[in-house]
Amino acid sequence: MAGHSKWATTKHKKAVIDAKRGKLFAKLVKNVEVAARTGGPDPDGNPTLYDAIQKAKKNSVPNDNIDRAVKRGGGIDGGGVAYETLMYEGYAPGGVAILIECLTDNKNRAASEVRVALTRNGGVLGEAGSVGYLFSRKGVIMVPTADGLTEDDLLMAVLDAGAEEVNDLGEGGFEILCEPTDLVAVRTALQEAGIDYDSAEAGFQPSTSVPVDAEGARKVFRVVEALEDSDEVQNVYTNVDVSDEVLAELDD
Repeated sequence: MAGHSKWATTKHKKAVIDAKRGKLFAKLVKNVEVAARTGGPDPDGNPTLYDAIQKAKKNSVPNDNIDRAVKRGGGIDGGGVAYETLMYEGYAPGGVAILIECLTDNKNRAASEVRVALTRNGGVLGEAGSVGYLFSRKGVIMVPTADGLTEDDLLMAVLDAGAEEVNDLGEGGFEILCEPTDLVAVRTALQEAGIDYDSAEAGFQPSTSVPVDAEGARKVFRVVEALEDSDEVQNVYTNVDVSDEVLAELDD
């Protein structure tokens, strides 16, 4: 899983840039709206909504924006958009597998934007099932670095709740993996232990990874950034393995 950990660290750094662009705000608000529409507007009875709200707050989305999204999604003030989740599969340059998760109200627009982002940056859109088998659905909880907090502390706090793995991402904090069905239990265990977390959500983890050099990493990141620039795209997952040495070379 080392490759994924490196990728998680890189995405963590990138999130700061995304937030400045305002792209992240819109996607987090959409997550809140969809969660409220799917499971109801009460976060106490809708864990997915609770986690979507927490992630939005952690990323400084204004409370008014969050409240409006909950009301839209929950049908409290009418309006709202019926989004649906679509998954696209393909390859970035160098044979790196890529999963693209969209939340959209227009299938044709989403498909077109994904195809254009891939092909303009050296990627290719694949058939359904072409790379999906290389990933598995997992609960992912991101925990920020804190004074004295260690991997062992986290393991002690969450192991009995169903956590499968804890990865130390260095400056990127820690990543806890579990089955999606254990996500609420693991998140609750953290809260009971008084440990802060940045996000808790279901995502996709690669079972194998593809190592790349600095030039290969740049090409993969270019594809990912082009995809994430689309308002239709919520999440992008890859099986790229970027070593510490390559990351250092990219930072130079």
